[in-house]
Amino acid sequence: MPGSVIFRDKLLLFRAFPRGAPAIVAELDDALALIRRGAEEILIEQELVAKLKLRRPLRVKVGFDPTAPDLHLGHTVVINKMRQFQQLGHEIVFLIGDFTGMIGDPSGKSATRPALTREQIEANARTYQEQVFKILDPDTTRVMFNSEWSQKLGAAGMIKLAAKHTVARMLERDDFHKRYISGQPIAIHEFLYPLMQGYDSVALQADVEMGGTDQKFNLLVGRELQRAEGQEPQVVLTMPLLEGLDGVNKMSKSLGNYVGINESPGEMFGKLMSVSDALMWRYFELLSFRPMAEIEDLRRTVAGGRNPRDVKFELAEEITARFHDKAAAGDAHQAFIQQFQRGATPDDIDEVELVSDGSGVPIGTALKDAGLVASTSEAFRLLKQGAVKLDGQKVNDRELVLAAGTSTVCQVGKRRFARITVR
Repeated sequence: MPGSVIFRDKLLLFRAFPRGAPAIVAELDDALALIRRGAEEILIEQELVAKLKLRRPLRVKVGFDPTAPDLHLGHTVVINKMRQFQQLGHEIVFLIGDFTGMIGDPSGKSATRPALTREQIEANARTYQEQVFKILDPDTTRVMFNSEWSQKLGAAGMIKLAAKHTVARMLERDDFHKRYISGQPIAIHEFLYPLMQGYDSVALQADVEMGGTDQKFNLLVGRELQRAEGQEPQVVLTMPLLEGLDGVNKMSKSLGNYVGINESPGEMFGKLMSVSDALMWRYFELLSFRPMAEIEDLRRTVAGGRNPRDVKFELAEEITARFHDKAAAGDAHQAFIQQFQRGATPDDIDEVELVSDGSGVPIGTALKDAGLVASTSEAFRLLKQGAVKLDGQKVNDRELVLAAGTSTVCQVGKRRFARITVR
């Protein structure tokens, strides 16, 4: 069977897996405890227990549509669970939805999602692999593309597959139901997405499929199609959607409450230190690789009077070291102490020069053009929240203009700095 995939001049080269099945390394109770950790639902847990009792490696499937090139910590919640299955000796299939990505996953969407081109899919898939192998063991991860079997279905196969599900069942999905009753369009091809995702489970003969809670409907379709094909239905394991740095909304780039796994050590460390003391424990459970017993010990030390900031340092160092290295995490820790606990401005802040016609540059535009915010609307939101400082002083006037001929140290939040000079 094919193993890890390497892109080279758009050709896919497969590296075979090491001979022999991996060893099952944990007793049943220990394995179940690790699998349950942080999981939202296991459907059906009794079936999972029966599969584990067979003492054979289970085939655990997780699908990723390469819709964006960069992952954040919210994406890694499921990837961490994949790693745990690897540690237990099971077979991980990292399935890249190059075929389904051209349909577009409608899950949780209030409008039809644009399909991706083949070039976008290949570029994003390449980036995905570079990032996930910072967590997964590449030698025991099977990377596959669902076009391998989906394209072979053809029109006749698609029709036969579509006959195995009803429109009524599709409209039971919350997002489809809401769009239907509100009169928003649902394209026919969107109904194909959960069918094709389910067919992946048939093609792979998956024992377990994992995904976020927003994928539950699609994962259950896989069970139904496997049963219709005479296969033993897969167990469905859903993982929660991680709250972002604001502690309220799901981690999302569009909301600006994310920690990207390709961010610099300092940026990553600083963002993790901004997590609230209450949310810190959820991050420990879903993102840390520490045993839960050790996390509970940390919780008891905080309840006993230890400063939660010191425990948060341990979380930030662990996560930063995972995506960079231990030395970089240590440097980020020391820089954080110097900069934020002592109130210092970084020595190496970016120097940005903006050109004005003489009337100056509006603050929203200046912050966006300096790369401190993603958009002027984000700038206005942060100004309103009191998260913007000019030369150390908070400002909240969205009508403010940086005058021509001035140079100002601009700070957004606790970690983003730039010296903006207006010419």
